[in-house]
Amino acid sequence: MSKKFKVADYDIIYLSYDEPNAEKNFADLCKKVPWAKRVHGVEGSDAAHKACATLSETDRFITVDGDNIINEKFINQEVDLDEHEDLQHSVISWAGYNAVNGLVYGNGGLKCWPKKFVLEMKTHENADPDNAHAQVDFCWDINYIQMNSCFSTVYNNHTPQQAWRAGFREGVKMGLEGGDVVDPNMLKHIHRENYKRLLVWMTVGEDTTNGLWAIYGSRLGCHMTNIERRKWDWRNVRDFDWLSKFYTDELFPEFTGGTEMCVNTGVTWDWDKLKKKTVELGAEIKGELDLEISDMDKDASRFFKTVYKNPHRLGAMVRETQVDDSIG
Repeated sequence: MSKKFKVADYDIIYLSYDEPNAEKNFADLCKKVPWAKRVHGVEGSDAAHKACATLSETDRFITVDGDNIINEKFINQEVDLDEHEDLQHSVISWAGYNAVNGLVYGNGGLKCWPKKFVLEMKTHENADPDNAHAQVDFCWDINYIQMNSCFSTVYNNHTPQQAWRAGFREGVKMGLEGGDVVDPNMLKHIHRENYKRLLVWMTVGEDTTNGLWAIYGSRLGCHMTNIERRKWDWRNVRDFDWLSKFYTDELFPEFTGGTEMCVNTGVTWDWDKLKKKTVELGAEIKGELDLEISDMDKDASRFFKTVYKNPHRLGAMVRETQVDDSIG
């Protein structure tokens, strides 16, 4: 016996906050899913998902993040789950393809949420201070059912700031265990797929638009969380307004004055300064934490993404903890 449902039977809700490509992506979604609903500008991940649950008229709903472009084939999917799955307390997660570094995993992917559970959960800004699992992510505190298919592409590099933020957040979160920071000496012993994804974020993507900003961001996030830990509250990674102020006031001014230009916005910066700082962070991370990262140029990044094989799934549906890592 099994539990089956059609994707088209549930509300599909576009969830955006301040993504610079949000309107373009929403227009694309509406062409593929004319009945899609939208939640925009709600501060805090917990509150934003509760707004989606409140808007939903079905007992489950599917979220499409603001930096996503979905594959139109997704709408015609039928999901077949084991009859013993506790769907009332589980998120069904499809992987997303990251346009910067080629990673395929849950970050930014499509998700199907149980409405009642979302309305009652307490995560991120609403998390109990004593619940380390729920401070900056959902996956450590909620059961995730990971589907084998990828039905969206994550374009989180439209601007330098967006690329930096994406990298910085993953540079922090991929280094956590159980949703909490670890002893820096034990960083290489965290969940193995997350560890290797962390290495990819800090190494690959210079060949893409604003890709170096994502690499710089991930290295800075890892450095601040594991080397400069006492100088900041790592939980601020969940606060997009804090991230924007940090980038605008403290980081970007260091790289002004150059001729490198973002093709999407016309924003300019000094490529050499950014590259130098990124390399310096990498050297400190390798020296202090002994992480296996490298300073790849554009050709090396393209090569990596051509030959890289994302983690192999064991079947049509597995839990995150069952994913077999086939990298290296």
